[in-house]
Amino acid sequence: MTLDLGTMRGALEHERDRLRAAIESVNHTGSLEEETGDLAIGSDDHIADSATETFMRELDEGLEENAEHLLDEVEAALRRIDEDTYGTCEVCGRPISEARLEAVPWARLCIDDKRAQEGRR
Repeated sequence: MTLDLGTMRGALEHERDRLRAAIESVNHTGSLEEETGDLAIGSDDHIADSATETFMRELDEGLEENAEHLLDEVEAALRRIDEDTYGTCEVCGRPISEARLEAVPWARLCIDDKRAQEGRR
């Protein structure tokens, strides 16, 4: 494989930093009442505002969960570079194509095994 591991490491480290920043930006530490300021939680006057804030909080939590999952994948790919197993399919042991790794640098599976995992061929 002619894949430049230094370039791939750089791309993965950049993605790791981006994901960490994204997680931090949606990380909520206060209560809903603290976040919404003067909204009277539970008051009929602000039920639409309360519903919007609840929706936004749930959306942020979903985004944070996705970012955390992706961050785990990126960190695992960095470990595979360190362990000299990066670019090798974890199912069949064949090399993962360079094009696939450029598109999805944290890929664990070759395209055939990924399709099989998703039930597609």
